[in-house]
Amino acid sequence: MPADPALQDKLIARFGLQAHPEGGYYRETHRDGARVAREGAGGVATHAASTAIYYLLCDRAYSAWHRIRADEVWHFYAGCPLHVHVLEADGSLTTHRLGDALADDSAVFQAVVKAGCWFAAERSDPDGFSLVGCTVAPGFEFGEFELADAARLQAAHPRHAALIARLAPAAAD
Repeated sequence: MPADPALQDKLIARFGLQAHPEGGYYRETHRDGARVAREGAGGVATHAASTAIYYLLCDRAYSAWHRIRADEVWHFYAGCPLHVHVLEADGSLTTHRLGDALADDSAVFQAVVKAGCWFAAERSDPDGFSLVGCTVAPGFEFGEFELADAARLQAAHPRHAALIARLAPAAAD
């Protein structure tokens, strides 16, 4: 069933979503006041213990290949199933089918992407929409968000080159 543009606009307005750099729309809904120390390239910094967002994929949007320095739990809310593709540390590919697990035996309500893994997501129905949530612990920081260089990622994972190319980050203007 094709997505209704009016419904998509209603979801964007209802949840106060804004464009996300990796594609789609999002809004942070929680940033934990508790702080945790985390060692990084610049030394030790403090982060929120956890963060959470709403995330909507609609129209032609997909979540381009990226990685973060923390585990990220994806939660399904509404719409069509979402395929979350993860390039594992050993080079294998795992695809989680995030969706209504009560109506679809091949779907799960939650999926975990481990810290440091490259991942991307796309709707199972390119004409549909997917409304999901993401929880990150320690909390998400844009300074630790890295969009992939598709050519480098393809060179590192040649057997997944076609999928990497299909979900590559948009070229910078």
